[in-house]
Amino acid sequence: MDMQPFGYPPAERSGSVETLHGVNIGDPYRWLEDINNPKAAAWVSAQNALTEQVLASVGSRDLFAERLSQLWALPRADVPFQRGGRWFQRRGAGLAAPPDVLYVMDTPGAEGRVLLDPSTLSADGTVVVAASRVSPDGSLLAYATGSAGADWLTWRVRHVGSGHDLADVLERSYAAEWRADSSGLYYTRTAAPPVSSGRTQVSDAVMFHRVGGSQHSDELVLSLDDSGQWPEIAISSDGRYLMVSLSRGLGSGDELRVLDLGKPHLGWQLLIPEGRHRYAVVGAEGGTFYLLTDDAADRRRVVAVDVADPARDNWRDVVPEADDTLMEAHFFGGRLVCHYLRDACSLLRVFRLEGAPEQDITMPAMSTLSGRIDNHGAIEGTTDSGIVHFQAESYTAGASLWRHDLDTGETTMVGPAPFSLGPGYLTERVFVMAADGTRLPLFLTRRRDQTPDGTARVVLYGYGGVGIAITPHFSPTWAAWVEHGGMLAVASLRGGGEYGRSWYEAGRLARKQQVFDDFCACARWLTESGWSNAERIAISGGSNGGLLVGACLTQHPEQFGAALASAGVFDMLRFHHFTDGWTWKTEYGDPDDPLQFSWLHAYSPLHNARPASYPATLLTTGEHDSIVIPGHSLKFAATLQAAQTGTAPILLRVNSTAGHGPGTPAGQAIAEAADCLAFIDTSLPAGG
Repeated sequence: MDMQPFGYPPAERSGSVETLHGVNIGDPYRWLEDINNPKAAAWVSAQNALTEQVLASVGSRDLFAERLSQLWALPRADVPFQRGGRWFQRRGAGLAAPPDVLYVMDTPGAEGRVLLDPSTLSADGTVVVAASRVSPDGSLLAYATGSAGADWLTWRVRHVGSGHDLADVLERSYAAEWRADSSGLYYTRTAAPPVSSGRTQVSDAVMFHRVGGSQHSDELVLSLDDSGQWPEIAISSDGRYLMVSLSRGLGSGDELRVLDLGKPHLGWQLLIPEGRHRYAVVGAEGGTFYLLTDDAADRRRVVAVDVADPARDNWRDVVPEADDTLMEAHFFGGRLVCHYLRDACSLLRVFRLEGAPEQDITMPAMSTLSGRIDNHGAIEGTTDSGIVHFQAESYTAGASLWRHDLDTGETTMVGPAPFSLGPGYLTERVFVMAADGTRLPLFLTRRRDQTPDGTARVVLYGYGGVGIAITPHFSPTWAAWVEHGGMLAVASLRGGGEYGRSWYEAGRLARKQQVFDDFCACARWLTESGWSNAERIAISGGSNGGLLVGACLTQHPEQFGAALASAGVFDMLRFHHFTDGWTWKTEYGDPDDPLQFSWLHAYSPLHNARPASYPATLLTTGEHDSIVIPGHSLKFAATLQAAQTGTAPILLRVNSTAGHGPGTPAGQAIAEAADCLAFIDTSLPAGG
């Protein structure tokens, strides 16, 4: 595309200069940090108009929108789970409804009835159900709502039998968990209402709310005086203990405190002191806690800790560290069901509580548990039943539902994938060699008859951060691209969680540049292997992955034919001043520290954009994003447009009703995905 007929909306350059650690940092577009500023709002409107003008002429835009509408409308269902004598399941009801309508059933697989439909909560679909918790006896549903981009949530309680909401309302909360007897909820509370800009308020207390009471009379359970600690709460599998896990940001270590609910007068006990390691409670029985940890186990292990004597010297190894990466463990049917990754694909193994391996659970090849290893709904069971349900999905097929009987060892598919690309398509895993000899998994999804003749038009996706493993999962957007004849390449990069703690550490803080180098190595492999060439490769990523795209774009613009970044973190010197950006300092570094400033300044996309011929670039963001404020994308767009010496477009698309993802109405999500695919389609040359 040639931008010469259009021209960019003018962006006023201020003389803003800040001296940080002896370095003068110009920030001419700081006024764009506040998207509510009338001048900024007018500039965004002009940018959106330009983007629409460019994309309106792309012939494949309507074709992509039509196909995405078809794929978005496919019925979807999550893993059924049991509470009390009832079964529950979240389903998608088609294009007009969100994919998280909660049904209640007498048996798994029954039609059931709708218990909670988020589409009924707001006229425009921007109020989302951010979390929900069914009480242990199955009689009550607690659900948390928030508008697009909301920092904090409001919890309500619904009677499962009648489907009516009770009078209970919990404002200014975040996490909540039911007490074992279903009498009330433990929840985290913030003392002040959230603010629309600046640092996000953090939870200052754990409270107990008894169903039927007023929030004003709720009981203080734990006061959190240290505002630098972020709390998560849970109830032990036996219902005896309330557990609070405290961390200081992304990737930091955990502190674990427990309260014996049968003897609350004894007060809180420090089970695990604050340190550098991560701990997650898998289950608890008779005063023994089973913890998943990376302490002395790079790829994690499960240890048993006696609450009466929790000293580290007394820990007992239950599931020792293995060659594969232990991502999560569950206490089902009196056993430990462990989810591993082997080269970024899932394995399920079952162990007895004393640690003896019992069985492996068969899974489809080249798949992962629901593709979202941090989503606890990908596998469901209970402590007293041997029946386990789980979902598996891949790059070529949506989620299929499986049932496993721990007692017989039998695995059965009970729900086929709602969509598959079919036998004419495949995913293969190759390994790219990084500069230091590290093997990087790269998944290629393509037509089976496609050959490496150098003409493949590739979308190369990456994330590489926060310890998140990027594993096979199904995306309607990617499926539409592959059906259109393109190739999808998804890279597993250091900084993620595919190979344990050391893999993660190799891509954070002072070593963040390694992630960008890994991604560029994957791009070069696509050319060197004969599949493609630089002008036919589009890089894509969102949030931390947007940072990845921005850094690679400014460091090596010649290696790519297009770039697509969604809600990217681009200003690495000011990210900590907005909303919960302060919690990212443990991932990226602290700009207020002279040494860490030097790491960040060296790769910050905003501060490393120089006059160059940049490839076609589309930056997307949501106006109400409270995680990564839209100012990152606005400032970076203005900077790139001013630095562009070539003719390829630098475009900005701002969704006026969206946040960081959830809460975007289906129609708008489809329109944005179609625009992104059309942009890539018209930016990458076709043919030989």
